[in-house]
Amino acid sequence: MSHTPKIEIQYYPFSREALDDLRDNAFASGSWPLVYVLSDEKHRRAYIGETTDTLTRMGTHLKHDEKRLLTAVHLITSEYFNKSATLDVESMLIKYMAADGKYTLLNGNLGLADHNYYQRDALYNEVFREVWNRLIARGVASRSLDHLDNSDVFKYSPYKSLSFDQRQGLLTIMHELLNPDVQNIIVEGGAGTGKSVLAIFLFKLITSADHQIDLRDFSDEEAEIKSLLIALKKAMPNPKMALIVPMTSFRTTLKKAFRHVSGLNPGMVIGPAELAKQQYDIVLVDESHRLRKRKNLGAYFGSFDKACTALGMDKHRCSEVDWVRQQARKAIFFYDEGQSIKPSDADVEVFQQLKSAKDSVTHRLLSQFRVKAGQPYVDFLDKLLNGRVDKGVVFTAKNYEFEVFDSLSEMVHTINEKEQQVGLSRLIAGYSWPWASKKDSTAYDIIIDGIQLRWNSTNNDWINKTGSYKEVGCIHTTQGYDLNYAGIIFGEEIRYDRDSQSIVIDKKNYHDRTGGQGIKDPAELKQYIINIYRTIMLRGIRGTFIYACDEALRDYLKQHIPIHATNQSNSEATNVVELQPYVNAVPLFDLQAAAGDFSGLQAAERKDWVAVPDGSRVREGMFACRVVGESMNRVIPNGTLCLFIADPGGSRNGKTVLVECTDSIDADSGSRYTVKIYESFKTDDEQGWKHVRIQLKPNSYDESFEPLELTEDMATQYRVVGEFVCVIDA
Repeated sequence: MSHTPKIEIQYYPFSREALDDLRDNAFASGSWPLVYVLSDEKHRRAYIGETTDTLTRMGTHLKHDEKRLLTAVHLITSEYFNKSATLDVESMLIKYMAADGKYTLLNGNLGLADHNYYQRDALYNEVFREVWNRLIARGVASRSLDHLDNSDVFKYSPYKSLSFDQRQGLLTIMHELLNPDVQNIIVEGGAGTGKSVLAIFLFKLITSADHQIDLRDFSDEEAEIKSLLIALKKAMPNPKMALIVPMTSFRTTLKKAFRHVSGLNPGMVIGPAELAKQQYDIVLVDESHRLRKRKNLGAYFGSFDKACTALGMDKHRCSEVDWVRQQARKAIFFYDEGQSIKPSDADVEVFQQLKSAKDSVTHRLLSQFRVKAGQPYVDFLDKLLNGRVDKGVVFTAKNYEFEVFDSLSEMVHTINEKEQQVGLSRLIAGYSWPWASKKDSTAYDIIIDGIQLRWNSTNNDWINKTGSYKEVGCIHTTQGYDLNYAGIIFGEEIRYDRDSQSIVIDKKNYHDRTGGQGIKDPAELKQYIINIYRTIMLRGIRGTFIYACDEALRDYLKQHIPIHATNQSNSEATNVVELQPYVNAVPLFDLQAAAGDFSGLQAAERKDWVAVPDGSRVREGMFACRVVGESMNRVIPNGTLCLFIADPGGSRNGKTVLVECTDSIDADSGSRYTVKIYESFKTDDEQGWKHVRIQLKPNSYDESFEPLELTEDMATQYRVVGEFVCVIDA
């Protein structure tokens, strides 16, 4: 299929002399809305803008102290652009180019608002992808959109859009920063409510120079935010600021994010003990529920005591919350009581006292941003883990994959598949197994039904470590992070008591050395462990999968969570009550599992029987399998269950066939089977008809897939196994 370009990108030098060339551009001279990128390769700086008056805007930029030093203009034009579209493309470019990291952006468009307009989803998302690919081709961008979507630099960028809820939180914080009677601002919100993004945005806003700030997209709040910012900069012209992150792993990640944002640097992100070195005008504490007291600190005891001495505090009576209050002229705590996960965390009572103090105010964030299932999913988890779900209630969401597995092997396989498809898919478990592999890298930590797994091989930024999808993370290496999919293993420290119909804790199987010592009240330990599972079950943006070691707990979860089924047939569509082989059902084969031994179709592992669609003529020799990959996506979407019939012989030209590749693996499907359109080119001579060549053709919206040409010699390496009949689960 030929593709008609929807956009054009034209390059011009950025100088007064080059303005004449711009006048020859019909879009630039004709007051069309367009987007532009100013860049400088030598110093790796760039500015992104949109305008309907290109010549005037370029003249203004040439008078600007910083922008006039840029050397290139890339005009992005399209007949499809209107003002809303160019605002959107500009906003998206700022977000993604900031995360791409090739250039330091001179933009001050913080907290860009999302614009909604006619055909945005139907047309302009495709337009932006084309814009980005063209910029990569021109060397203006370097990384794919899919890669950036999964990157922490993008997730924690201050250029991300702020929701109404977050903007109201921003206004509250700014008002209170100017209130002389307020020292402590507590921003409460559950996991995924955008606390970290708001904290980083606020940090960037306050530290930005006046000329870098452009809040035009804040709409009705613009005047109020601008006036508050002016007043704040007057009250604190050059505030000394720090962002405290208690968890080492997450702190490492945010330091990396700060490194790629103009005006920020990794040294602004510190651990609590560094507060002992100096006082600050403003301290923001992300994940403040993880600030510690002197209990079960392990190797951290020495640093804790040293900081207490330097600050003149009683080490037995204070917590890191007190350190913040003493060392900060203004302190902003981002807090979630439900994410306190071990005895060393500062007591809930400490925060209750903090919130009730005369010099404290509290604001609550409500909107759920991480999990696509939204707040209903969060509310359901609270009920599920505390045994309060009504009988017969099963939670489902159209835009969220939420399943409980009977087989850990299948869940591991599913997470691996998701990692290959969308990335950022990880296994996470409760701390129910000792960390044997820490001392012996060849040892396995978690062994369940023949599945052998290892704990995370690093504590720092494990989520982003190459190969981490093959390992299992714990609460300490995942708290604060976003994932696309999370596979949660409920360990042997958490069970379900059928008699009391409640979740119970088995302390002897809880192996977090500092997580259970000194706890005498079983209810206290249970609350910590419940908080752990609640927190890790809120990591997955697109889906959460669950396996429980305890059979009774697994049965309890299956009462309220959809059960993962290998057979994904749609019973409503087929009206099947009972599957009858070769009457209304055919065998389902896992062709990917068969790689390595192909003496015939029977070598592929038969997994089950699957119902066929109504009206299908069923006969022996039919079978079903999932087709993986994008090379046939015009007809067969990736991962679709399809019906085939064993090769009946005869002419196959123009038909879609399943082919076994005996000597190679298909790059698209990842197995030795491939699905393509079959074309045979023959000639005849005195000996009769013979193949000259065979072509296996893709049928994809992605034009990068090329036909596979088979010579007569190569054809012996390929065998047609079956003909495509129809899609089963469309």
